[in-house]
Parts: sequence; structure tokens; C-alpha cells
Amino acid sequence: MTKLSILDQTPVIHGHTAADAIAATLDLAQLADDLGLTRFWCAEHHGLHGVSNPCPEVMLARIGSLTKRIRIGSGGVMLPYYSSFKVAEQFQMLEALFPGRVDLGVGRAPGGDMRTAQAVAAGAYNRGDVFPQQVAELIALFDGTVPDDALAHGVLLQPRIDTRPELWMLGSSDFGGLLAAQLGIRFAFASFINPRIGEHVAQAYRERFVAAHEAQPYLAAAVFAICADTEQEAEALEKAVDLRRVQMAYGLNQPIPSIEQGIAQRYGERELAVIAHEKARSIIGTPERVTEQLHALQEQYAADELIILTVAGSYAARTRSYQLLADAFELGR
Repeated sequence: MTKLSILDQTPVIHGHTAADAIAATLDLAQLADDLGLTRFWCAEHHGLHGVSNPCPEVMLARIGSLTKRIRIGSGGVMLPYYSSFKVAEQFQMLEALFPGRVDLGVGRAPGGDMRTAQAVAAGAYNRGDVFPQQVAELIALFDGTVPDDALAHGVLLQPRIDTRPELWMLGSSDFGGLLAAQLGIRFAFASFINPRIGEHVAQAYRERFVAAHEAQPYLAAAVFAICADTEQEAEALEKAVDLRRVQMAYGLNQPIPSIEQGIAQRYGERELAVIAHEKARSIIGTPERVTEQLHALQEQYAADELIILTVAGSYAARTRSYQLLADAFELGR
């Protein structure tokens, strides 16, 4: 059976508030738990009107208290902002609260523009220059192998518990995949960002994996997908996605377009070219069409798991999409 999970960005849809988006994320996490999905990840973003979760570790504490079975985690924490030790403490606490259910996914992207990144990091954002060292520090902290000359040597990692969060590398290029392979940790490839090189990155990760923190390679493909009951509904939902792609191409910091906005929008030749180029980043259609393409992508990547990102023009459409996917993949049966 295919493992199916969710990556959530807490999207703020046009006409709604950040409070609405946060409430929708909490509702979706509970639904995912009931549907039998494997894990629910929260992304970290800053300074954007379209997404509203700058601190996944806080959201996860609430989600953990509302769910019973599903794994919860970050997809991911943007590690260059922070002390590796502090991140380890935060997720160690989450693991103490929800034993055996916590994932720590880390990435090096800023999750926003560079001016915002410097504001978040008090002017010390390192652009990912020391990211490999930071990930190695996390592994050492969780494995109890901190070197004698490290700042954290001899420092007690709190809380003291017998289990550890599951550590993941997130990436959309060969850099993340090769680093995950070198360090021997799990890897989630963001196919929704860079689908054209996914097969190459996945193959390189598996071929170069060195058993270390994990004994075997484990690869998840993160995919943007929307399911609808009919082709007509899928086409309407896709129009809102198209508008969002154009907004992003023009650098417009706006809420997620509604279905109505997407349907009403008209485009020039340049915008149509952007839309056509970006089609490869999404799988949108009826359950039959979407599951067929997801299975093909999973086979192409030799992925152990699929993580689905759904950003739709309405919260109801997003909920329905995950329900249809869970039924199509026969989860919980």
C-alpha cells in the first residue's frame, strides 16, 4: 500500500483571514488523522500574505494535542535562521509530548524574501552557508555523538527521553539529496518546486546513500495535487492555481486566489507562457487521473512515500481533494 501524507502551508485564500487559515489547518490535520494518512507536515514561511505559518513547532504542539495516531512534523524548519541545539530542544520536547510521532524536516531556503530573512535572523541570516554543519550537529545531538571540540559537548539536551524525532532532509535540488545521502538520513524531494530533475536527484540519493543515522535510504516525493469529483470542477480549481503561478512569477505578494478570481482572470501572451511552463508542477483532475499520475511519479522516483501539497481556491475544495485521494488509495482499509 502506498504511504500518503500531507504537506500543509496554512494558505490564506482571498476573502479569508490568517485566523481562518490556521483553523483550516487544524481541521485538516484532524481529518488526515481520521483518513489514515501517514504524516502531517507544516511548512515554515515568513512575510507572505498567501501563507501564514512562520513557526511550525508551535502549530505542531496544537496539532499533536488534536490528533491521536498520525505522525506530525516540519516540512520544514528553515535551519539557517536558528541554533541547531535550540531546534533539537524544541523537537525533543514535541517528541516527549507525542512519543513516536514527531518528524523534524529541515531545509536551507529562507521561506520568504531576503529582506524578511534578515529581519527574522536579526541581520545574521547565513544564506545556508553552514547548513551542512548544522544538520550534522542535529545528528550528533540526537545520536549522542557530539565531538569533544563542539560547543554543545557535555551540554544536556532537554528533555531527557528515550526516543528521538525522525530526522529528514528537505530539498528541491541535487544538493539536498546528496547531503542527505552523505549523512545517511531520510530525504523528501520537493517535486512541486522542481519536477524536471526529480528522477535524477532521487536516483543519486539512493546510489550514494551511506548508512549512518539511518541504515537504509528512505525517499519521499512531495507533489502538488488537487482531486475533484468532476473534470469541470478540476478545471475551475486549476484556473485559481494558474493565477497563483502568474502572481508568483511577477513577484506579487498576495493571498491565494479564490476559484472565482481564477475563472474571471484573463491573460496576455506572456502570462499564458508562464502558465504553460508551470503546468509540470501540478497534478490536477479527477481521482482516476490524479492517482494514475501519482503512481507513475512514485514509480519514476522509486519513492517510498508520497507527500501531497494541495493549495486550492477554497478550503472545502482542499478538504474534498484529500478525501478523494484517501478513498482512491484505499487508506484506512
